[in-house]
Amino acid sequence: MSKIVRNTLFAGLTLLATTALTAPTWAATQAEIDSFAKNLGYRFTILDNKAPGGFVSEIQLTVPKTVPQGAWSLHVGFVMPVKALDSDVFDLKHINGDNYVLTPKPGAVLKPGATYSLKFHADGSWYNAFKIMPNAYIAADGLKARTIAATRPAVDPQTGEEILPFHTPLTDEAKLGSEDSNVWMTPERLFQQTAQREATVAAPEFIILPTPVSVKRLDGAALNLKAGLKIDINTNLSDVRPAVADLETSGLRLSTTGVPVAITIDAASGKPGSYHLTAQNGKIAITAGDAAGAAYALESLRQQAVFENGRLKPLEITDAPRFAFRGLHIDVARNFQSKAYILGMLDRMETYKLNQLHLHLGDDEGWRLAITDLPELTDIGGHRCHDPAEDKCLLPQLGGLAEGGGYSDGYLTREDYIEIVMAAKARHITVIPSFDMPGHSRAATRAMESRARRLIAEGKPEDAARYRLIDPEDTTVYDSIQHYNDNTLNICLPSTYSFIEKVIDSIAEYHNAAGAPLKLYHIGADETAGAWKDSKPCQALMQAQGLTHEKMTPYFIQKVSAILEARGIEPAGWSDGMGHVDPAKMPKAVQSNSWGGLFSGGSKEAYEHANRGWDVVMSTPDVMYLDMPYAFDPKERGYDWASRATDLYKVFVFMPENLAANAEVMKTVPNTPGTIADPVPLNGQGRITGIQGQLWSEGVRSAQIADYMLYPRVIALAERAWHTGSWEPAYVAGKSYSWGGGQVDNAALLSDWQGFNARLKPHLAALDKAGVRYRVPVPGARVNGGVLEANLPYGGLTIQYRMKGGAWKTYSAPVEVKGSVELRTVAAGGGRYSRTVSVQ
Repeated sequence: MSKIVRNTLFAGLTLLATTALTAPTWAATQAEIDSFAKNLGYRFTILDNKAPGGFVSEIQLTVPKTVPQGAWSLHVGFVMPVKALDSDVFDLKHINGDNYVLTPKPGAVLKPGATYSLKFHADGSWYNAFKIMPNAYIAADGLKARTIAATRPAVDPQTGEEILPFHTPLTDEAKLGSEDSNVWMTPERLFQQTAQREATVAAPEFIILPTPVSVKRLDGAALNLKAGLKIDINTNLSDVRPAVADLETSGLRLSTTGVPVAITIDAASGKPGSYHLTAQNGKIAITAGDAAGAAYALESLRQQAVFENGRLKPLEITDAPRFAFRGLHIDVARNFQSKAYILGMLDRMETYKLNQLHLHLGDDEGWRLAITDLPELTDIGGHRCHDPAEDKCLLPQLGGLAEGGGYSDGYLTREDYIEIVMAAKARHITVIPSFDMPGHSRAATRAMESRARRLIAEGKPEDAARYRLIDPEDTTVYDSIQHYNDNTLNICLPSTYSFIEKVIDSIAEYHNAAGAPLKLYHIGADETAGAWKDSKPCQALMQAQGLTHEKMTPYFIQKVSAILEARGIEPAGWSDGMGHVDPAKMPKAVQSNSWGGLFSGGSKEAYEHANRGWDVVMSTPDVMYLDMPYAFDPKERGYDWASRATDLYKVFVFMPENLAANAEVMKTVPNTPGTIADPVPLNGQGRITGIQGQLWSEGVRSAQIADYMLYPRVIALAERAWHTGSWEPAYVAGKSYSWGGGQVDNAALLSDWQGFNARLKPHLAALDKAGVRYRVPVPGARVNGGVLEANLPYGGLTIQYRMKGGAWKTYSAPVEVKGSVELRTVAAGGGRYSRTVSVQ
């Protein structure tokens, strides 16, 4: 699936050149490079998003007093290809991926104190101030590269969020807005949109999320859970230990004299994950279909008990999951997240009854899991720095630091991974490892080439060839979707499959050590470039097997799937690659992550795969890609090729089974009404088996950014994975839907949304308490006849406002104001705020 910006240019700017400005014969010194990087002025500006043939942007470089006297260099990184550079000083050349070289023109001289303009022309548009990557750098042969100080990110003291001070704000919507029907989400427009969705709703009696199938009050006195809980379970307390720990963390301690909690696990009582809970007459009884169901019952109990301050009014809950597969995917390959962060994610997943953690561990920009006997994979593939030979690390991509370190560096050891799998198992979560292949594999290919060079130098050519992933004599020229020319495994070499078997067997051993056998392995199998055409081993294979070039990737998928099947492991992959295989040559059990666009054939592809008898997990990028922006706003971060805006409401209203019906509740990427047909209906045997949210990490450089993009959208994801809305129309084969068609019960939908939203605040407060830096929503607002009106799209949080020079005040009702007014939202736990917006 595509994890890049389709219609935008830059993923970042990192500066490199290889010749001196006036070609001197002397070399720059380290002190000169250090000083130059520290003092060079740097400003990035989007000039025009609607220029003929694409958009125009500019880098302004202001030269400090001292310029290196020797050869130095500037490396810049662009995700999409640049068509032209306008500069009297520099030429531009593509190196690889998002690395470009800016080389001074012969005879050019930089004057201290002067500012130079470099204008870039490219296809597409750039809609927010976060597409450019920070940490541009200066390099010189034989010296340590240095990050340009002016390009480092900073932290907004009000919000705690990352900002890019070198990026000129986008303020002119006429010139910098969208060329399609999308408009910037100004405070006035947000106020109007929110007003259409909100209503006066009574304070909720129950706040459990995701929504149970049934919850109701019973007669009797409240149970004093502050006195403690005495848990008795017919299996082992370890089956629910993390859920019990959550109770204790929330102030509901265990006590031998506490309220009795009798837990019975009985497979005959319901499907996996189901439970029935009654709290009445001074005791609590739980019957669950399995240990997971018992844990979920305790999580629901905890949420409601904390809401009622430990004095729980009698109630009865009957509950069961909508889908068996309720997934969350995090990409730690592009930019890394620590073991501690992943363990925290597992806690949140159990809270919201998600049960599949898809760990994306390998891609072009990083390999993040240690593999037995192959240290180069993480010694090199787990780090980025300025090393042109890539014997120490991969070259910086996606804002990686030239000096190394930061979120582009890091990996999980064997022990780390085992700890994660054990923690997941205790929370009834399956860990699905993923290394994208045969494309998206540059970190692996470069690491294994470094290994080969080392072993050849040691006089061990046979060992060097054992796990080699490329044919050194292959002269094929190709360009991947992320513009790498060396990121694809050569699928015709026996050594490639030896490598894959080594990786799979190592991970399987880790899972066995954790007591959770590996059941599902994600191949990737998407976005394969046009490699191998001139590889002699591939030419021989195609001739021997009767394969065309187009059949090579399916051949690879089928072969790796057979390797997995022989080990009792189900293969999974992204739907575009999986769709080209011969189903007869695949194992019976296969998972396809469907990532086709809703309005571009996604339902057809999903149902085709379901009709093959495969497990189909909806990973729809229009809604389920959580790296997309919350709003079409130049101050909202995120890639936007799949969706200009994916707010909490959009995730909430997604219908993962009746895919065509989504045309009634959401528009196309250009924000126009659309129609979704059902050209390949489900055949009665096929079905959608789950949904999964994805966080791709090209622009996720910190835990704070990951939190911002994930939460609270993960709560809405969990709601749709667990609970079927009464407003969702049942699937009818062959039925089409269009915007405003009237086949979705909009009154019921809005009522359901309003109820969900009303329950959200205590959950946000719990996230605050856990240190999760979720997105605090900005207020919608307008001034009408001198009266300020404001609202919030979600959360029921406190809005503050102030007039110029005034103190912040709490907004509770329309109020008279004069002049420009600033507004912000206070986080549920206090002490943190949304960014400030203004109206007048």
